[in-house]
Amino acid sequence: MEKISLAKELAANSYPGRGIVIGKSGDGKYAVTAYFIMGRSVNSRNRIFVTEGEGIRTQAFDPAKLEDPSLVIYAPVRVLGNKTIVTNGDQTDTIYELMDRQQTFEQALRTRTFEPDAPNYTPRISGIMHMESGGYNYAMSILKSNNGDPSSCRRYTFAYENPAAGEGHFIHTYKSDGNPLPSFEGEPKLVGIEGGIDSFAQLIWENLNEENKVSLFVRYIEIETGKYETRIINKNV
Repeated sequence: MEKISLAKELAANSYPGRGIVIGKSGDGKYAVTAYFIMGRSVNSRNRIFVTEGEGIRTQAFDPAKLEDPSLVIYAPVRVLGNKTIVTNGDQTDTIYELMDRQQTFEQALRTRTFEPDAPNYTPRISGIMHMESGGYNYAMSILKSNNGDPSSCRRYTFAYENPAAGEGHFIHTYKSDGNPLPSFEGEPKLVGIEGGIDSFAQLIWENLNEENKVSLFVRYIEIETGKYETRIINKNV
């Protein structure tokens, strides 16, 4: 698979929806993840990221404008021991709770499907990062309808063992803007991971569509120690 520029990929798509990037820093020292949200409706755009424990949660920027919280208020990031879970919905809690009971990432996600937001049937995208004894691997998942048919769920998991320095994978909910919104297709895209946490966060934020972007989370985790740094950027401030 050809490695592509994350900046160019984001700049060329006005509405990838929600996206997850997971990989390894160029110097090989850090496990890297980013999660962003975008929105077209008032309800989707009326959000910010706030820290919650070792993870984050979405929160209404203006509570008076919050309509249906069911698909917009959730914890995208949670930490379970040496595992960091990143998703685009409340399946974060499902993965956390079932893995805490010794089930696998895939087993946990078999209990969930795509979002019930007809006619889009937004895919549920998820990632998990695992660091142990100086090693690092990660996996990504997408649960999607059968080309818009909600009677069938398509489940795909992609696992990356000992990822290469300076490389990552990018998965997002929508192929592009549209009505209904077309779901992401294919494998997660191989992208370059460039620079330190601040420059990487800026690269993503600056290339997301100005009108539609809402919030961004970036975390760099030191593979040897598990210590991490986090950056959060909210359009609503």
